[in-house]
Amino acid sequence: MALLALAIPMIPEKRAQWEQFVEQLSGTKKSEFNESRRRLGVRERTFHQVTSHGELVVVTLEGENPGAFMQQFATSDDPFSRWFVEQVKEIHGVDLSQPMPGPMPRLLVDTGAS
Repeated sequence: MALLALAIPMIPEKRAQWEQFVEQLSGTKKSEFNESRRRLGVRERTFHQVTSHGELVVVTLEGENPGAFMQQFATSDDPFSRWFVEQVKEIHGVDLSQPMPGPMPRLLVDTGAS
């Protein structure tokens, strides 16, 4: 299984909206969220990190090809995916329907690798 991690800054005044978003992903939209990730072949984990430079959301994607997830997700047109993309755009200022700016993150150290 391959792993991809993304650190995404949160727009400071969007913290309450982010908390509602996470609550929905864990509650009323949990089955849609899980089905979306199953269909795309990834396991997603989300962390919240507070730093002296602001708040970050750290997302890990694990699967056969988590890098392809971004391309597949960008072209998904189901109602849940459209809702998810809109929430991320409002909260983080990142449009998941477009290619991420710059190169994808690189894994540098892995203590589990042989």
